[in-house]
Amino acid sequence: MILNIRVMPKASRNLVKEEDGRLKVYLTQSPQDGLANEQLVKLLAGHFKIKKYQIKITHGLKSRDKVIEIYAD
Repeated sequence: MILNIRVMPKASRNLVKEEDGRLKVYLTQSPQDGLANEQLVKLLAGHFKIKKYQIKITHGLKSRDKVIEIYAD
């Protein structure tokens, strides 16, 4: 499954919500040193009830707009 995600770092709380047909993810972590990407993977794993290794950021490592691929076992 491939998802287009908009990430909002430095938010007041972690939240995943759907807006305009895509996911918008609010993260408390700052985007420095890939910390926000790590938190994104952890948050999405909890949201979809899957393991972290099943989620890969394919595009947008340094952007707010990301393409995420979710692998099934």
